[in-house]
Amino acid sequence: MKTEIYDIEGMSCAACSSAVERVTRKIEGVAESNVNLMTGKMNISYDETKVTEEVIEAAVIKAGFGIVAEKPQAKEEEKPENKEKRKADARLVNLVCAAVFSIILLYISMGQMLVENWPVPDFISMQTHPVNFAIAQLLLTIPVLFFGRAYFVGGYKALLHRNPNMDSLVAVGCTAAFVYSLVMTFLISDNPHAVHSIYYESAAVVLTLIMLGKYLEDNAKRKTKGAIQKLIELSPDTAIKIVDGVQTVVKTSELRVDDIVLVKPGEKVPLDGVVIGGESAVNEAMLTGESLPVQKEVGATVVGGSVNLNGVLTVKITRVGEDTALAKIIKFVEEAQGKKAPISKVADKVAGVFVPTVMAIAVLAAIIWVSVTKDFSLAVKVFTSVLVIACPCALGLATPTAIMVGTGLGASYGILLRSGEALEITHKVDTAVLDKTGTVTEGKPVVTDLINIDNEVSLLETAALVEGLSDHPLANAVTAYCKERGISVTENAASFKNLSGKGLTAILDDGKNACCGNALLMEEIGVSTSEIAAEAEKLADEGKSLIYVARDKTLLGVFGVADTVKETSAAAIESLKKAGIKTVMLTGDNARAAAHIAAQIGVDEYFAEVMPENKAEVIKKLQADGHVVMMVGDGINDAPALAQADVGCAIGGGSEIAIESADIVLMKNDLSDVYRAVRLSKLTMRNIKQNLFWAFCYNTVGIPIAAGALYALNGTLLSPMLAGLAMSLSSISVVTNALRLKRRKL
Repeated sequence: MKTEIYDIEGMSCAACSSAVERVTRKIEGVAESNVNLMTGKMNISYDETKVTEEVIEAAVIKAGFGIVAEKPQAKEEEKPENKEKRKADARLVNLVCAAVFSIILLYISMGQMLVENWPVPDFISMQTHPVNFAIAQLLLTIPVLFFGRAYFVGGYKALLHRNPNMDSLVAVGCTAAFVYSLVMTFLISDNPHAVHSIYYESAAVVLTLIMLGKYLEDNAKRKTKGAIQKLIELSPDTAIKIVDGVQTVVKTSELRVDDIVLVKPGEKVPLDGVVIGGESAVNEAMLTGESLPVQKEVGATVVGGSVNLNGVLTVKITRVGEDTALAKIIKFVEEAQGKKAPISKVADKVAGVFVPTVMAIAVLAAIIWVSVTKDFSLAVKVFTSVLVIACPCALGLATPTAIMVGTGLGASYGILLRSGEALEITHKVDTAVLDKTGTVTEGKPVVTDLINIDNEVSLLETAALVEGLSDHPLANAVTAYCKERGISVTENAASFKNLSGKGLTAILDDGKNACCGNALLMEEIGVSTSEIAAEAEKLADEGKSLIYVARDKTLLGVFGVADTVKETSAAAIESLKKAGIKTVMLTGDNARAAAHIAAQIGVDEYFAEVMPENKAEVIKKLQADGHVVMMVGDGINDAPALAQADVGCAIGGGSEIAIESADIVLMKNDLSDVYRAVRLSKLTMRNIKQNLFWAFCYNTVGIPIAAGALYALNGTLLSPMLAGLAMSLSSISVVTNALRLKRRKL
């Protein structure tokens, strides 16, 4: 199977995106096809042995739309001079010109009808020169139709391809009003009263209002794409490359792996790399959501797009192009914004039959009213109003606008969601399963306790000498502790032995024996631990690893080493519990250690001595009990459990995270973001439901009124101009409601 992304041209509403989906899904070998009206992109998965790019392109073109294979996004394309900006400027020019003619047209036509002695030149007075009055309106309407010609071209083209859309409704409605008015204009010379049956202003003003609505809608839609734009702008255009000590300014795109660059204070790191000189604080907030600067020194990794705050850094480039963390994040967010949530399926189904249904209602309403009233002008008004007020745009925009803003909001907090489906399911989660190491805890053992029998300096020096010979994580914790206490760590042993599962023994330069290890090692070499047995047992009950230190078979003391709980873990778990989410901790540790950590953080339940391959079984059992489960892990060794869970959530830091392993990626090592991800899902889903409600409500109420429901009751008939205004406002309201998400706090 192959997955491709295409840019679809010529779409104006949900009926268009539905038509593209329909024709591409009919192709044998296509597994899935999703078209996003907001982004104008189609994500399609197909069997390469049965389908070619040419077949897909031919199907879309036959349906009446343009299609272009998506190219890698270049930063320059996002500048104001780009194609999209030029199109927006052209639309604005057409709108202003149409508005000028429409205002003059309204002044001449409606003014004389509503106000007696309305000041207009006598030669176009409705009372004295009705033919001139009609011709003047005709001449003012034609330019408006010209400036709004895109609706007629697109609308009738879609009709010819049997995929009618919103443009088709506008085109047919305005054409009906214009043609009827043109016929009445020719009849005025024989019947002056026919002047009251011309609706040029309806055709022109409706078109202008819809152009205005589309322009405002497009502006609002561009704001929803701000997250991607901000991420793209993070990468600097140029960098200072160092070759043989000579500094040269080059384009960032020209850098290659192993190139050396200089990053001055206030400048952005061009690409991912490792610091080989200098030290400084770096702001990674735009990438990870982490507000505090991160200290960088030699050997530390830096992420492209982060900002160097004070010192000068010399960086060796390790990743370029699509391999960088920033590129992966941009791709992640783009994919999420391009994929539909399951909730959108209802709107998609409605949009697929919406326009033909509305056309049928318009024709039926016109036939009924002309039969009942014998008033053809009334039937034309009803026909036009029904076509114009119907708005498939609001239905099509309801879900993708909210998803785009929601995923953008999440990205600003360092929360990346892979798809609309993940966004939708997350708000239903009632159980959060947490891996212990690296998720609840720091993932790095440190010395938490020291029991000294006699001479602490001798204890630390002996431990430093012996443990300095090992790279074991527990040994590293001890040597780090010794360094903090001012003890130098050197390899001054004549010989040493590494006893697997027990510890280390060594013969020091002075000929004396020393050892560091567990109680079993002490027992084997004849060192008594009874003197501190009670205190050691207490540490063991807290789940801490014990490292005894002896010299010449004399016990000097014991270190208590543990993987400490993150500062934010307890508060994060409390937030989840308050939200009604059950918390479960999984760990491979023994029961005593698990119980101690569980008590510290306050989880509802824990499972100890669980191997990585068995974590998925725990998830299955919870799902079998009816729970919607989110698994939170490091995204690598928890892969089976992440895949099994309803929502897999990888927690990690910056460029080191396994971005491909989960439905949600939390860029910070902060468990609090799990609650924020759930809250983000709830806020976004609430916004989607609000949008869908108003979109359905608008059409459910608006179409019957336009069809003359109120006219039958109290004689009130909806003007096509008001119908056009309402239609435009419906789309704008949906997009504006989605933009409210930007202001929410997680």
